[in-house]
Amino acid sequence: MHEIRISREHSLGLAHARKLALRWAETAEEKLGMECTYEEGKTQDVVSFSRAGANGELKVTQDRFELEARLGFLLGAFRERIEGEIVKNLDLLLAHKEPLKAFDDALAKRAAHKKPAAAAKKAAKKKA
Repeated sequence: MHEIRISREHSLGLAHARKLALRWAETAEEKLGMECTYEEGKTQDVVSFSRAGANGELKVTQDRFELEARLGFLLGAFRERIEGEIVKNLDLLLAHKEPLKAFDDALAKRAAHKKPAAAAKKAAKKKA
């Protein structure tokens, strides 16, 4: 079993960090097929996530995000790439004044890039 452990400090406070973590959980379910459960606590929230080949937890406090993920054999081969993408994206988000808005903007941008590609595929299918 391959493990990923990432810890990042933030200055969002628990309420804003909670909103960002909830949005991440929603997106992980929609885009990655994850099954997520969110447990709210007084000083710490925990997002548990799982799907075939991966599971773990995201712990959220007033000043820190801690991600622990376990990857199965197949995804484990891509552990470094997966970890690198998580770190890059988290660091980019936390560098913004409003990380939740930055997260939503990034999702909208990705969706806009996928729409033209999907439309081109559809058009090519119709011609064939």
